[in-house]
Amino acid sequence: MQKISQSAYRRLEKAARSAAASAYAPYSKFPVGAAVLCGSGRIYPGCNVENASYGLCNCAERTAVFRAVAAGETAIRAVAVYTPTRLPTTPCGACRQVINEFGPDALVLCVCDADARIDTKLSALLPGAFGPASLP
Repeated sequence: MQKISQSAYRRLEKAARSAAASAYAPYSKFPVGAAVLCGSGRIYPGCNVENASYGLCNCAERTAVFRAVAAGETAIRAVAVYTPTRLPTTPCGACRQVINEFGPDALVLCVCDADARIDTKLSALLPGAFGPASLP
């Protein structure tokens, strides 16, 4: 895993916080923002997008990853997640699995409205993950 500069971490966090402003969350009232730092050095933001048919909602983390992949990126170095809470919130299981597909060694930074932070690795959040190497 490559080290991420403090400058890149700050840009990633800022992008995640900004992305939450675009969230479409009329049902949960829980606007989440995320951003992924890719191997190219580019940052792709994403927000959660809800749907009246709840099962069709998309989390901010997956939106950011899908944007990156749609732009031709295939390597994720780090992910930042912002939630409007007192304590930081980590990505859900589905998002962890999607992040693993493109960044099994990715750093994960979770921030909130307070000073509390979670700064960890995806492998700590999803030990023993199933991924491309698991297939024959």
